[in-house]
Formats: sequence, structure tokens, C-alpha cells
Amino acid sequence: MFSTNVNFPENLNISPSEYPDRELNGVRNEHSVFGDVAQRQAIEKYGIAGRIWEAAYFLSRYVDPPSNVKFEPPFIGPSTIPRRNLVILELGSGAGMTSSRIAEVLNEQDTLIATDLPDVCPLLESNIRASTTSAISSVYARPLAWGNEVHGAAISSELLTSPEGSISLTHVVCSDLIYFPELLAPLLRALLQVTSPPFSPSIDAAVNVVISYKLRSLSKETPFWSAFGLWFSFEPVLVKDMSSVDSPWQRFGESSDDPVFIFVGHRRPESFSWTVPPDDSDLLNGRGAMGNDSVKGDDTFETLLFMTMDDIMNA
Repeated sequence: MFSTNVNFPENLNISPSEYPDRELNGVRNEHSVFGDVAQRQAIEKYGIAGRIWEAAYFLSRYVDPPSNVKFEPPFIGPSTIPRRNLVILELGSGAGMTSSRIAEVLNEQDTLIATDLPDVCPLLESNIRASTTSAISSVYARPLAWGNEVHGAAISSELLTSPEGSISLTHVVCSDLIYFPELLAPLLRALLQVTSPPFSPSIDAAVNVVISYKLRSLSKETPFWSAFGLWFSFEPVLVKDMSSVDSPWQRFGESSDDPVFIFVGHRRPESFSWTVPPDDSDLLNGRGAMGNDSVKGDDTFETLLFMTMDDIMNA
């Protein structure tokens, strides 16, 4: 059975997370608000939103890599290259560790919007305030239930409107949000919402969608990727150790004990003319995609997964 409060599913029995494995060795966020004691207290009050989930550690490394690590594509380009102001929105921010790390790498003129359910926002706002030392002033914690048009309109009118016109998001970030089957369609609906007007006023201003994902149940989670790939193109993030001349490019997360991926995706330009079906089952079954109501799916994720399995078998 699924509880009416998504953060307190029946028989909830979780413990604080630990830093996962050797791939992240030496990379730790020392802020006490994300430590063992703080997580235990947050779990008691906020349920699963109070725990730091494993994929968040990988995303934090991707956001703020050490000097000897190079990612392709990078989360933010080299500091030597001029760039547009970043406007980043995180879905399902939970305790806020990822948003806190993002805030540390932004410039003063950038904007960060961390979001979660209304009852989680006090934890999110408190942790970001306590853990962020960056000079950036435009960091906000706002309620955004997935697909909620009222919440979306409030964020757009408050934070994405200027005298010069609408402000487009540059990035949408998600970490460890693909788990409960009941939430797969709402998550996809939210991703479509925040990559469409008014969040992205022009289809020419492509929003980078960054998803950090730990595979837990292939049978339960594959329907999300099958539907997601119809609306978004996506590819895995690659990593290279620049301190070693012979170090090859490899998929980031490949060396983890459990399958972890970071994907970077973009809305398919033709998808802006498609009608998003109101029924969750229809959305996951691909209806509306390609401009028609037939059942369909995309196999990008399965192909990448098979490639990963081949790499493991040949290692």
C-alpha cells in the first residue's frame, strides 16, 4: 500500500546514508546538517525527504569536481569561457545537499531554485542557509509538487519574470527521484512542465536536464525511461582522470558498487507541439508522444544498460 504522504510510505525503515564507494573517495560534504545525526532527526520528521540518497553524492561530485577530474559534458563550462547567467531549478531537493553544492559553484549573478513539497521546504531552506558559504544571493527554496500548475505559476511569476521579459531556466536537476512507480508519471509531468513555457519561453533556449540515478528495481523503473526518452534525448556523463596519462574516458558511476548513472538530456524540439496526456498511465505508455495516441516507448536506456552490462562482463 502507498501512504497518502509520499515521504512516509508504509513500513518506512531507513537509516542515514554513508558516502558510497571508492569512486567518491575523499569527496565529503562536512556540513553537520547532512551528517548522520542530522539525517536521523530529519528522517524522523520528514521521512524519505530527510535522507541523503546515494545518487546525490555522485551529482555533487559532478557539480563540483576536483581539479584532476574532467567530465563530458561538464555541469558548468570552464571558468575561462564567458557564459550566460545560470538559472537552475532542482526538483525534489529533499534535505538540500545537492542544491547546497550547486550554490557553492555559482556566480553572484546566477539563480538557484530548490523545490520540494510544501512541508519539506522548511528543512530545505534551513539546510541551504546553514551549509552555503557562497556569495550568491539568489538562492530560493520554494514549494513545487510535481506537475502542480499553481506552484509552477507562483515560481514563474516571482522568480522568472523581469522588466525585460521572461527568464529561461538553463538547468533542471534531479537526484534519486526514480523509485516509486506511483511517482514516475508525476515526475515526467514535472520535467515536461519545467522545460516548457513559461520556464523555458523559447524552444531555442534548450534547458539542460541533469538526472542522477541509482538503479534499484529495473522492472519498476524502466517504464519511466521508456516514456522519458520519447520526449527527451539523453546521454550518460563521462569522466576522465586527468592526473593519469593513460586514463580512459568511462561512464561516471561505472566503478560504483551499484549501477549509478548521471544523464544529461534535452527536450526533443518536435515535442513542444505534442499534447501531454492528462492520464498518468497514458503518459507512461507513450500516448501523445510523436503527436499520436498509440502505445510506444524509447529504448535508449535499455541500450545504455546493455552496454554497461557488457563492460562489466568484459572487465
